[in-house]
Amino acid sequence: MRVVGKIAMLIFNDTEEKAVEKAIAALAGMIPLEAIQPPHSPALTFPGLEIRLHQRRVLKNGIDVSLTRLEYGALCYLAASPGRVFTKAQIFEAVWSMESESCQSNVANVICNLRKKIEPDSRRPTYIKTVLGIGYKFASGE
Repeated sequence: MRVVGKIAMLIFNDTEEKAVEKAIAALAGMIPLEAIQPPHSPALTFPGLEIRLHQRRVLKNGIDVSLTRLEYGALCYLAASPGRVFTKAQIFEAVWSMESESCQSNVANVICNLRKKIEPDSRRPTYIKTVLGIGYKFASGE
């Protein structure tokens, strides 16, 4: 799991100890309290879909599916927490390993291509559901 962080550089005089304490307290409040943990199993298995994590392979009904690095990353990120809703920004930061103000179309394009490859019907997705106004979630396919 890769964590994207922010670095802030503050320069203070020796007499500004209180300012340093306040800055540390402010930064401590910015640290996320929750992180997505990678699954312990070497595979994520859903009806008609298997993600073999150690082999970086995806099987749809037993047949290998060729995915790009970004498609595979987005699929694993979502499938590791079925039912959890992720914003496009969260997906972008996790998969692209960077922050961006304009990630909306990048994530939407990857999800669209991914659906074409793994969904039985990409117009009526079974696995990757859109949560209007928020982002996406992975459903177990049942």
